[in-house]
Amino acid sequence: MGRRLRLLVGLWALAEVIVLVLVAQWIGVGWTVLATLATSALGWVLLARQGTRALAELRERARTRRSAGRELGDAGLIGVGGLLMVLPGFLGDLVGLLCLLPGTRSLVRAVLGRLIASRVPVGLRPPVRVESVRTAEVPDAGPAPAAGPLVIEGEVLRGPDGRPLR
Repeated sequence: MGRRLRLLVGLWALAEVIVLVLVAQWIGVGWTVLATLATSALGWVLLARQGTRALAELRERARTRRSAGRELGDAGLIGVGGLLMVLPGFLGDLVGLLCLLPGTRSLVRAVLGRLIASRVPVGLRPPVRVESVRTAEVPDAGPAPAAGPLVIEGEVLRGPDGRPLR
């Protein structure tokens, strides 16, 4: 994992340098430096605005004692997007902008969710089915005692429409 990460970071840095050189050849070195500074300043502004909004949503979820899974994910994407926007480089600015803007954040969230779900072992992907010792098949021990009725503990799985699954 560490080797892959180092390779990915190295390739990303190389791509950023190549893009900076191409942009500098296209519009000039001075304009490239100004554009890099402008995107960093825009990153600070967007990070401040979206970050305070995300923190307010997290506070509201905590105050009402509701789950904050999506809000935590948004806060993480905002942090990563702000970092990518503040660091110099146009590729990082583009990815950071996708993470910072509310309209495109859901797209990034969906792509990351699919990527993470594809790396999870099949047995752990939702819905998770667990076989319990209580529900495992018990070998026949002879006739059942007449002491009481047979009780089976279980849970009814329901679909999105509320009906039991077959």
